[in-house]
Amino acid sequence: MNIELKKLIYFVLTIITIVTGYFYLRYAYRVTDSTPFTQEIVLIILGTLATIFITSILLNQQTTVEIEKEQNIKFLSLKTQTYEKLLNLMEKMATNTNISKKDITRLQFITHRLAIFSSPSVLKEYNSFLKVIAKISEDGTFANDTQELSNALSSLTIHIRHDLLNERVNKSKFSDTQIKNMISNNSNNSLKIVIKG
Repeated sequence: MNIELKKLIYFVLTIITIVTGYFYLRYAYRVTDSTPFTQEIVLIILGTLATIFITSILLNQQTTVEIEKEQNIKFLSLKTQTYEKLLNLMEKMATNTNISKKDITRLQFITHRLAIFSSPSVLKEYNSFLKVIAKISEDGTFANDTQELSNALSSLTIHIRHDLLNERVNKSKFSDTQIKNMISNNSNNSLKIVIKG
């Protein structure tokens, strides 16, 4: 059930309970006017029902918040691990004398993981990063192009930082079609990286 619909239902139930409780209380007071003990029992029952209802609303809201919090923590952890894998792979590829087919395959899988977890701004910058990687890997190594690799990686890292720390929310700037195109371009550009030998 939709969270907004659930909230609306609880709100309507709260209003109905308050209005009904008020009229019932007035009625019960008039009926039990001659016996004050009965009036006290009516008040105790109404107070107990109101307390149970309010407590259930608060507990339900707290449970929803806790579940969302746990999901966000897991999602952030997966996102961080993916970014770390990318940086570790880039470090390995930069320090090796030759880029292996295994490294390219790992990069392609990381590209697909990024498509799942990354913000649109990271996807867009990652596309630019892959173009740089494809260009500087034409000789089968990054050895002669460390400055260009470092510049591209630092630009990507800035976007990764913003994504992880949620410093800016750029989701509204990108349509679903643009995001799909960025993911497709990233996948295609990871295939253009050349392996010499």
